[in-house]
Amino acid sequence: MSLIISVRNLSTRFGQQVVHAGLNLDIFANEILSIVGGSGSGKSVLFRYLVGIDFPQEGVITYYNNALPGILFQNGGLISSLSVLENVLLPLTEGKQHWSYNRAAKKAAESLALVGLSKTDHHKFPSQLSGGMIKRVGIARAITTDPKILFLDEPTSGLDPVAAEDFDNLILDLRKKLNLTCVMITHDLDSIFTLSNRVGVLVDKKMITGTLEEIVKNPHPWIQEYFSGKRALPLRKWKGI
Repeated sequence: MSLIISVRNLSTRFGQQVVHAGLNLDIFANEILSIVGGSGSGKSVLFRYLVGIDFPQEGVITYYNNALPGILFQNGGLISSLSVLENVLLPLTEGKQHWSYNRAAKKAAESLALVGLSKTDHHKFPSQLSGGMIKRVGIARAITTDPKILFLDEPTSGLDPVAAEDFDNLILDLRKKLNLTCVMITHDLDSIFTLSNRVGVLVDKKMITGTLEEIVKNPHPWIQEYFSGKRALPLRKWKGI
């Protein structure tokens, strides 16, 4: 696998609270990496560093091969005053691309079709959409600039089990069709077991990574508690681990 992002010696402190201490992480092309951790472990801070919203206090994050990211925020991040189509084409007309409206609208329509939304949805506003549709529009906007990496912040949060399963299947489909690398911050064990090629666990201010099979066998107490609880055991049985 080719390296697409490397994080080296990442350290973060807020006052007396140390969040990251010499954290290292490698992300490889075409994988789905799920990142988990307890409350206050620094997942959201790491996410903001990875997508370029904030700069690390200490350490270096390196992107390889012009690996531009697409981002799905937890609540979808849609602009309420814009239609579905206008939300999706916005990065093309207002960002570095500076596409014409017609060209951007055509590309946005293609992205919406990829996530399973029809032309009848184009002129709806976010207030008219279900939670699952909002997530799909957010994904369409994230992929409309043809990113190599898709960052997902709690993508199934707020979805019922059927919608969450549909969303997992959508991620698998888009990864295959668009040759994407996906990095997902999540607490959803079903999604972790369904999607992950590797799992990263934020514990003790550092990152432990491995395949799902390797992680569930890691002896760290927090990891064992997380992946051996009553909710996780049926999934482990399903996966044969």
